[in-house]
Amino acid sequence: MLKYNRSVYQSLTMIGQFGINMLVPVFLCSFLGIYLDRKLETSCFVVILFFIGAAAGGRNCYRFAKKIFDRPSSTDAYVHKGRKRVRETGIKEEHYEKNS
Repeated sequence: MLKYNRSVYQSLTMIGQFGINMLVPVFLCSFLGIYLDRKLETSCFVVILFFIGAAAGGRNCYRFAKKIFDRPSSTDAYVHKGRKRVRETGIKEEHYEKNS
């Protein structure tokens, strides 16, 4: 059995979440516009609510992407562990790099 990297699954999950964050508001607003147009016998609500749904979906994707980029990466964790070690021991990181 092939061993997959965990980050591959996380990346696929994020791609799926971006799609869901964008499509759900567009579809809900479009269907609501179709319903209102049939009920009120007009033809403008679909267009208006479609653009409102697209704006809401774009806002959702922006907030989701911002949350992802604000989260510290695994590389930052290594850097911070090194800084913590320097504060605790008083020995600079260069010393650890030379001896490693």
